[in-house]
Amino acid sequence: MSLLEQLTSDMKEAMKAKDKVTLGVVRMVKASVSNEQIKLGHDLTADEELAVLAREMKQRVEEMESYKDADRADLAEEIQGQIDVLKRYMPAQMSEEEVVAIVKETIAEVGASSKADLGKVMGALMPKVKGKADGKLVNTTVQSLLG
Repeated sequence: MSLLEQLTSDMKEAMKAKDKVTLGVVRMVKASVSNEQIKLGHDLTADEELAVLAREMKQRVEEMESYKDADRADLAEEIQGQIDVLKRYMPAQMSEEEVVAIVKETIAEVGASSKADLGKVMGALMPKVKGKADGKLVNTTVQSLLG
């Protein structure tokens, strides 16, 4: 089942259950996926769907952080609910140990030895962890292992 079909099904269930949070998030994600499909002019591949989901997740996380910085716990809590709904569609996230292992493996593959090789390592690494690990975590892990 494609992501759009899954979202449509979940949207119907949320309507029946009168779950406003889920309904709102599913509608938003469905609109983003549809817009991306129109922009690209073809049905989205699994990687393209994942990119849309990752973009939506990143927006929510940044929004939640800004609300926390502004001491708006009520709004941060609302965004956390949206993040919880989005997590249902995202692949399982890698643990820190898994990220460290794949970073070490990639550093060995590209033969990196210093922080000057950061771009080379990140270029080889990001396609492997796309959507499965937080980019900030990956970046800090690479920098610490190269430094």
